[in-house]
Amino acid sequence: MISTQIYRLIPGAPVADHNWRRAACQGELVVRARSSGEARALAAQAEARAVGVAQPTTGQVLASAFEDPVLYFSRRDDRGTFPDEGPIGVLSGSFEVPAGWVGHVD
Repeated sequence: MISTQIYRLIPGAPVADHNWRRAACQGELVVRARSSGEARALAAQAEARAVGVAQPTTGQVLASAFEDPVLYFSRRDDRGTFPDEGPIGVLSGSFEVPAGWVGHVD
């Protein structure tokens, strides 16, 4: 069994970075996951649910800032705020719908 760890997803690019135009900055999140990659994926899924769309995917552009290592750093969190063991998922943070957001239209 692979154990879980706590990861902090921290915005890493400056506010003026042009890459923020394609993805919303949701601030810092704390995630329990089995790897930093899984932490990023869980954050992206939670963000998509929060804004009311299926998880955004694309073949050319990372649809969630959480998947972009330039926009978000993923760091192991050893502060002890949350226990390492437990269910995977987002433990702390919130998601906001950016002004002018247009969700998926069928």
